[in-house]
Amino acid sequence: MNIESILKISSDLSLSKKAVINVLFTYGLINKTLNDVLKPFDITIQQFNVLRILRGQHEKPISLETMQDLMINKMSNTTRLIDKLVKKNYVKKNINKTNRRKIDITITHEGLKLLDIIDAIIDITEKKIIGSLTDEETQELIRLLGKVRLIAN
Repeated sequence: MNIESILKISSDLSLSKKAVINVLFTYGLINKTLNDVLKPFDITIQQFNVLRILRGQHEKPISLETMQDLMINKMSNTTRLIDKLVKKNYVKKNINKTNRRKIDITITHEGLKLLDIIDAIIDITEKKIIGSLTDEETQELIRLLGKVRLIAN
Protein backbone atom coordinates (compact mmCIF):
# COMPACT_ATOMS: atom_id res chain seq x y z
CA MET A 1 0.00 0.00 0.00
CA ASN A 2 1.35 3.46 -0.85
CA ILE A 3 1.91 6.18 1.76
CA GLU A 4 -0.90 8.38 0.42
CA SER A 5 -3.43 5.63 1.07
CA ILE A 6 -2.02 4.80 4.50
CA LEU A 7 -2.09 8.43 5.64
CA LYS A 8 -5.22 9.31 3.61
CA ILE A 9 -3.47 12.10 1.70
CA SER A 10 -5.50 13.33 -1.26
CA SER A 11 -3.09 15.93 -2.69
CA ASP A 12 -0.22 15.09 -5.02
CA LEU A 13 3.08 14.90 -3.21
CA SER A 14 6.47 15.60 -4.73
CA LEU A 15 8.73 12.59 -5.08
CA SER A 16 11.10 13.94 -2.41
CA LYS A 17 8.23 14.53 0.02
CA LYS A 18 6.91 10.99 -0.61
CA ALA A 19 10.37 9.56 0.08
CA VAL A 20 10.87 11.52 3.31
CA ILE A 21 7.35 10.72 4.58
CA ASN A 22 7.91 7.04 3.79
CA VAL A 23 11.20 6.99 5.73
CA LEU A 24 9.69 8.81 8.72
CA PHE A 25 6.56 6.66 8.76
CA THR A 26 8.61 3.46 8.51
CA TYR A 27 10.95 4.68 11.25
CA GLY A 28 7.91 5.20 13.49
CA LEU A 29 6.64 1.68 12.83
CA ILE A 30 10.05 0.09 13.44
CA ASN A 31 10.60 2.15 16.59
CA LYS A 32 7.17 1.14 17.97
CA THR A 33 7.76 -2.53 17.16
CA LEU A 34 11.14 -2.58 18.93
CA ASN A 35 9.82 -0.64 21.94
CA ASP A 36 6.87 -3.06 22.20
CA VAL A 37 9.31 -5.99 22.32
CA LEU A 38 11.36 -4.28 25.04
CA LYS A 39 8.37 -3.18 27.12
CA PRO A 40 8.19 -6.38 29.23
CA PHE A 41 11.81 -5.69 30.29
CA ASP A 42 10.92 -2.12 31.32
CA ILE A 43 13.46 -0.48 29.01
CA THR A 44 13.17 1.65 25.88
CA ILE A 45 15.02 1.29 22.59
CA GLN A 46 17.23 4.26 23.63
CA GLN A 47 18.10 2.55 26.93
CA PHE A 48 18.84 -0.67 25.05
CA ASN A 49 21.13 1.29 22.74
CA VAL A 50 23.01 2.72 25.75
CA LEU A 51 23.49 -0.76 27.20
CA ARG A 52 24.81 -2.10 23.87
CA ILE A 53 27.26 0.80 23.59
CA LEU A 54 28.53 0.17 27.12
CA ARG A 55 28.88 -3.56 26.51
CA GLY A 56 30.96 -2.75 23.43
CA GLN A 57 33.38 -0.81 25.64
CA HIS A 58 34.45 -4.09 27.32
CA GLU A 59 34.23 -2.69 30.86
CA LYS A 60 36.13 0.48 29.88
CA PRO A 61 34.19 3.50 31.20
CA ILE A 62 33.03 6.21 28.80
CA SER A 63 31.95 9.80 29.33
CA LEU A 64 28.48 11.21 28.75
CA GLU A 65 29.78 13.14 25.73
CA THR A 66 31.19 9.98 24.15
CA MET A 67 27.92 8.19 24.84
CA GLN A 68 25.95 10.89 23.04
CA ASP A 69 28.29 10.68 20.04
CA LEU A 70 27.80 6.90 19.78
CA MET A 71 24.03 6.85 20.17
CA ILE A 72 21.75 6.16 17.20
CA ASN A 73 19.33 8.93 18.24
CA LYS A 74 21.24 12.01 19.34
CA MET A 75 19.24 13.52 22.18
CA SER A 76 19.63 16.10 24.89
CA ASN A 77 18.15 13.93 27.66
CA THR A 78 20.99 11.38 27.75
CA THR A 79 21.70 12.23 31.40
CA ARG A 80 18.13 11.33 32.37
CA LEU A 81 18.35 8.16 30.29
CA ILE A 82 21.54 7.11 32.12
CA ASP A 83 20.01 7.98 35.51
CA LYS A 84 17.04 5.68 34.81
CA LEU A 85 19.46 2.84 33.99
CA VAL A 86 21.41 3.55 37.20
CA LYS A 87 18.16 3.25 39.23
CA LYS A 88 17.53 -0.13 37.57
CA ASN A 89 21.10 -1.19 38.48
CA TYR A 90 22.07 -1.75 34.82
CA VAL A 91 24.64 1.08 34.72
CA LYS A 92 27.11 2.68 37.15
CA LYS A 93 28.25 6.30 37.23
CA ASN A 94 31.55 7.28 38.83
CA ILE A 95 33.47 10.54 38.99
CA ASN A 96 36.38 10.54 36.53
CA LYS A 97 39.71 10.21 38.36
CA THR A 98 41.59 12.66 36.14
CA ASN A 99 38.80 15.22 35.64
CA ARG A 100 36.38 15.49 38.55
CA ARG A 101 33.88 17.43 36.40
CA LYS A 102 33.34 14.39 34.19
CA ILE A 103 31.34 11.24 34.90
CA ASP A 104 32.45 7.77 33.80
CA ILE A 105 29.69 5.37 32.80
CA THR A 106 29.98 1.56 32.83
CA ILE A 107 27.59 -1.35 32.46
CA THR A 108 26.90 -3.57 35.48
CA HIS A 109 26.71 -7.35 35.63
CA GLU A 110 22.91 -7.02 35.78
CA GLY A 111 22.98 -4.90 32.61
CA LEU A 112 25.03 -7.55 30.81
CA LYS A 113 22.64 -10.30 31.94
CA LEU A 114 19.67 -8.31 30.64
CA LEU A 115 21.37 -7.87 27.25
CA ASP A 116 22.00 -11.63 27.07
CA ILE A 117 18.26 -12.18 27.35
CA ILE A 118 17.12 -9.33 25.10
CA ASP A 119 19.64 -9.80 22.26
CA ALA A 120 17.97 -12.92 20.87
CA ILE A 121 14.52 -11.34 21.03
CA ILE A 122 15.71 -8.20 19.23
CA ASP A 123 17.49 -10.30 16.57
CA ILE A 124 14.28 -12.23 15.84
CA THR A 125 12.27 -8.99 15.70
CA GLU A 126 14.75 -7.31 13.34
CA LYS A 127 14.61 -10.33 11.03
CA LYS A 128 10.79 -10.15 11.03
CA ILE A 129 10.89 -6.43 10.21
CA ILE A 130 13.15 -7.02 7.20
CA GLY A 131 11.62 -10.42 6.41
CA SER A 132 9.83 -9.32 3.24
CA LEU A 133 13.14 -8.26 1.63
CA THR A 134 15.66 -10.51 -0.06
CA ASP A 135 19.31 -10.26 1.00
CA GLU A 136 19.99 -8.26 -2.17
CA GLU A 137 17.12 -5.87 -1.43
CA THR A 138 18.33 -5.46 2.14
CA GLN A 139 21.83 -4.58 0.89
CA GLU A 140 20.31 -2.10 -1.56
CA LEU A 141 18.20 -0.52 1.20
CA ILE A 142 21.32 -0.13 3.34
CA ARG A 143 23.20 1.41 0.41
CA LEU A 144 20.41 3.86 -0.42
CA LEU A 145 19.90 4.93 3.19
CA GLY A 146 23.66 5.50 3.41
CA LYS A 147 23.45 7.83 0.41
CA VAL A 148 20.61 9.77 2.03
CA ARG A 149 22.62 10.09 5.27
CA LEU A 150 25.53 11.66 3.42
CA ILE A 151 23.32 14.55 2.34
CA ALA A 152 21.21 14.80 5.51
CA ASN A 153 24.23 14.79 7.80
